[in-house]
Amino acid sequence: MTFATRRRRRSWRLEDLPMWQSYPLLRRCGQWVGASRRRRRFVAFTGLILAMSILPGCLGAIAGAQTDAGGGRSGNGALSWMNVRDSAGVNVSNYVFVSDPGDALFHLKETGLATVINLEFAGWMVIVITGIWLIGYVLSFQWLNLFAAPLRLFARVLTGELTLPVMLIAAATIGAFCVAWFVLRGHHTKATLQIVTMLAVALLGPMFLADPLSEVLAPDGWLGQGRDLGLSIAAGLNGDQNPDSARLVTTMQTELADNFARKPLQVWNFGHEIDDEPACRTVWNAGMRGGAGDSVPAGIQGCGDKDAYNALRHPDAEQIGAGLLVLLAGTLLLAFAAVLAVKIVRSALDSVYQGLVSIIGFAAGGFVYGPSQTLLVRSVVHTFFAAARMATEVVFLGMYVLFLSDLFRQARGQVMTVFVIGAIVEVVAISQLKRLTASFERGNDWVANRFAAGIQSGARGGGSAVGMGTVGARRHGLGVLGTLAAASTISSSPITEWLMNKTRTPLRPDAPAEKRSLRAQWEMWGRSGYGGANGWQVQNVLHRQIYADAAREGALAAAGIDTATGAAAGIQHAVDAGAGIGDLNAALQGAGFTDLALIRRAVSSWGIVAGNADDFVLSDKRLGHTVAAMQRVQNTANRLVRSGSRFKRGDADDVAADLATLQAAAYRFRRANEGGVTLDSGVPGGPQSDFVEAYMDDPSQTRLSALAKLANEDALDDDELLVAADLLAAGVNSTDARRMWAWVGNEHAKRVYDSVSALLADPADPQRMRDARRVLAAAQATDRWAPSRMNSPWKQLAPPGNNDPAGDWALMNQVAMRVRG
Repeated sequence: MTFATRRRRRSWRLEDLPMWQSYPLLRRCGQWVGASRRRRRFVAFTGLILAMSILPGCLGAIAGAQTDAGGGRSGNGALSWMNVRDSAGVNVSNYVFVSDPGDALFHLKETGLATVINLEFAGWMVIVITGIWLIGYVLSFQWLNLFAAPLRLFARVLTGELTLPVMLIAAATIGAFCVAWFVLRGHHTKATLQIVTMLAVALLGPMFLADPLSEVLAPDGWLGQGRDLGLSIAAGLNGDQNPDSARLVTTMQTELADNFARKPLQVWNFGHEIDDEPACRTVWNAGMRGGAGDSVPAGIQGCGDKDAYNALRHPDAEQIGAGLLVLLAGTLLLAFAAVLAVKIVRSALDSVYQGLVSIIGFAAGGFVYGPSQTLLVRSVVHTFFAAARMATEVVFLGMYVLFLSDLFRQARGQVMTVFVIGAIVEVVAISQLKRLTASFERGNDWVANRFAAGIQSGARGGGSAVGMGTVGARRHGLGVLGTLAAASTISSSPITEWLMNKTRTPLRPDAPAEKRSLRAQWEMWGRSGYGGANGWQVQNVLHRQIYADAAREGALAAAGIDTATGAAAGIQHAVDAGAGIGDLNAALQGAGFTDLALIRRAVSSWGIVAGNADDFVLSDKRLGHTVAAMQRVQNTANRLVRSGSRFKRGDADDVAADLATLQAAAYRFRRANEGGVTLDSGVPGGPQSDFVEAYMDDPSQTRLSALAKLANEDALDDDELLVAADLLAAGVNSTDARRMWAWVGNEHAKRVYDSVSALLADPADPQRMRDARRVLAAAQATDRWAPSRMNSPWKQLAPPGNNDPAGDWALMNQVAMRVRG
């Protein structure tokens, strides 16, 4: 889903948008960028390239301004204090990008390119010189000499404040109480270990507290020895059998200057290294020492390097791209070394910090059983491990720098090749450094835990000592998960919700929209009477359950679920319960129907028939619905069987759905006219039965009119007297005639239902189709012939007769009980 699509699906308001999106131009730019992942990547890559291009220019402009402020140029004033020199003794801050395009008025293009390249070069120099200086400065340990005196003084002052007699007595008393408690509880081993630990702290404490950080910060302390050991190992691995620490640091810094500043600059400036030609090397060194490079063009022309002279005379856009490549590759390689140098400083200061913590342990905490003793053990172990980690990182950094120097030496001027290979080496080095750091931290916690556990209980197996906690689990393997869990906890906190204006989980991107939605719903559902088990909302949807239950009952009473007949019966029962055409689909699915195509056909058939029934204007709507259903069956059946005719090709499933609708309509018609009228006082073969059965077998308007006039006590004409002679002779009165009239309606309903049921039993028999149509046509004729003064047979309630009612009327007592409740 694109950003624009999400915008269409949400109803944003202007005050909900970030500030930058309230401006039309910025908002349109943001929409364009966020429309696809490809655009976002393109913009990010372009921004990175622009940053790499603009940032060095800005740094170069700042450095140039600081240099010019000095009133003369003997080097870059912002960088010369670092005193980074190459193998020829030239201060790298004096380097310049040499170009001589000629008169600026006549060489505007070359002059403009030279200006851009010089700005890029100046920024590159700031980055490269700073990185080389940082590496050399860290390995020289001059920074530690600055910290040593203040830190040792601070440690002595802290020791004086903590080693008070009152504190020592209190700590020893608490430790003795722990011993007594262990003895009383029968833990004699713990008591013995506690006594030995207190004695050890009492003996070692004064020696350590005399000068707490001397073992760490002294010239021959752990840190100094670790640094010398690391450099010696790195040099030995590189082939130097008699390394000197001070000389090795200077050599490494010099080689870094050659490999990351001198050689790349010559390749960038001239297209190749000019140091291979002694005369050109001398000219370039002399020009760089002056810090201006004005004499370099003439010297390059004199030493015979035509390609180099042509490059400085005609700067082009390719040199801008080459500068970006040199800047990007060199910065990445130096950045890893600089980060490693910072890690060395961190490890050294970590050792110093743990030494300061040890003061608290030796002053008082070591006497008290539990977490305080664990703190002392951990601080001592961490001090040692931090120094060891620092030495290992020195070895790692020395090997990395010396290995790159060997690569440049073997490449013989192929600077770009080394940059590419160096990038591969850097990727491997990063992964290995992570493993190494993780191993040291795990080992640190493991050793500290073993020592603390041994002091506390003499345990040699697993488990955590008192006070160790789960630091190992937090540091290793759960970093990302722990961070995500912390973010989730903060986001889900009620305190955060209050601080963020009652916004739940505010770190989620859609939290403001969710807040508005929740408040709107809370206002609706919180209204009195709206929600709850019997609230208005529940009452509003209860009909869905009623319709589904009715449809299920009807379907099970017919052919069952997922059948055409069952679907029509289910629809008929749902309609009886009050369902409209729009409720039928949900009613069938709620009843358990899963065949969506069958549901669609059944609902469509019922809707078409219901719509067509409005055109069949009959006095009884149920009869009109049945006639419309019969007409629909006739049309779809003809469409199916008349293949190749002008009719569209039919579908058997549609015909089945229409037949099922016809049966449901006939059932409704029959259910409204079930019968129960007794003629001739129950004597079979009487004149009343003979008259109405003759009409049903051969309907005629005269016979029906005669019956209607007898019911209304009207005079009969000659034809009517002829057909009603038997009735008159038998003394049939108005009540008997009205009962016969109702019987005709019931009989029509019975014959319609029977003929439709016979049709569904064998739809392939065309005679059954004709029989059903004939019976329905007769019912239509009866409805049409009924006189205006007489309701149709389906609207006539039969008056009661004189005969005894049939059936067991004692069963009505059960009804009486239910009526009275």
